[in-house]
Amino acid sequence: MKTAQCPALFISAMASGQGKTTITAGLARHFRNQGLNVRVFKTGPDYLDPLILEQAAGSPAEQLDLWMMGESLCQQYLFDAAQTADLILIEGVMGLYDGNPSGADLAEFFGIPVVAIISAPKMAQTVGALALGLKSYRPSLPFAGIIANTLGSDRHCDLVAESMPEDIPLLATLRRSEDMVLPERHLGLVRPHEIADYDQKLDKVAKLLGETELKTLPNPLIFKEPENQDEFTAAKTNSLKGLTIGIAKDEAFSFIYPANVRFLEAAGAELHYFSPMHDKQIPEVDCLWLPGGYPELHLETLSKNQPMIDALHEFYQSEKTLLAECGGMLYLQESLTTLSGETWPMVGIVSGRGYMREKGGCQGMQTAVLPEGDVRGHAHHRSRSEDQSEPIAFGRRISHPAPGEPIYRTKGLTTSYMHLYFPSNSSAIIDLFSR
Repeated sequence: MKTAQCPALFISAMASGQGKTTITAGLARHFRNQGLNVRVFKTGPDYLDPLILEQAAGSPAEQLDLWMMGESLCQQYLFDAAQTADLILIEGVMGLYDGNPSGADLAEFFGIPVVAIISAPKMAQTVGALALGLKSYRPSLPFAGIIANTLGSDRHCDLVAESMPEDIPLLATLRRSEDMVLPERHLGLVRPHEIADYDQKLDKVAKLLGETELKTLPNPLIFKEPENQDEFTAAKTNSLKGLTIGIAKDEAFSFIYPANVRFLEAAGAELHYFSPMHDKQIPEVDCLWLPGGYPELHLETLSKNQPMIDALHEFYQSEKTLLAECGGMLYLQESLTTLSGETWPMVGIVSGRGYMREKGGCQGMQTAVLPEGDVRGHAHHRSRSEDQSEPIAFGRRISHPAPGEPIYRTKGLTTSYMHLYFPSNSSAIIDLFSR
């Protein structure tokens, strides 16, 4: 069995909103600025954080999730990264022990030391108690230390330092600063390409972290090559060779797992990208995939692109395969209403009216129960959809007994709020696109 050595850290926190992405990105940029090759991963289903991590590291960012991907594929990604990288950074999801499997499960499975962030603008010595709890809750978990974030003063930093148990390193005390804040919107952080000075922001975070105990590389770890070395073996044995697939990709539609694209390419499909916002026609293809994104930010442009709407109607009537996920589904319905109450007509291929909302929606891992087979994925949205037709099935949650997201099918169209991870069931995805 082949092995590769590389230092690695798992960046987690006591909860969401503690600064995981900012600090992971800042560390990646710090070591990149030292001339090192940094590979970054994001635990769980996320499209926005990987864009920021990729911008910071200057290298591709991938998902790493035991449930959605499986142990072997996670192991393959880490082994591949360790062969060329000087450092591997993995950003966790929510709190360290949240979820099943949790970030702690992933870190322990691969023996990667955990750095836990505690945002403490309104506490002092209690940070030490929280640190002790995070470490001792699972004694078998490799634990590198604590980052205390959003502190108010030098005295605040001193109080936190005095509270720490002797066997838990305090790796950094970070003062509350605008330099440590990345822009946000609903569903997550703002994408880097939307902000002109994003690199300068990352460099400022990197400079602050470079002044802490995190400035040096941790000890290298050994990563093993999995027995199954080909992540897309099933894709190659169930070929899509000769099939052409159009993929919507622009400012409104961008929630695309890189692994999904690699899967389709490995299966032999020929991919063509197009923009529902700017193009007047769709490519000459056998299938279409409309992923999620932010259509609600571009409703006027989408609504007024009548040639594209006409082309989608024609494609739908041909009964060719069309997969629409979350924002792609909302785009194909009758209308979408903003938070301010402004309603714009959408494509109108299928029944249903979407409404954006301040809170609520859905977030979590689910299995899409398709006629072709079960495909794992997730749902994450701040909208509701009403007056749809009868669903053919519902998503299945990991442990909660309540039905997940409804799944709809009419003619060749399959729609749902769910985002699918194609490699989780190669044969089902092959059948979906080739039916």
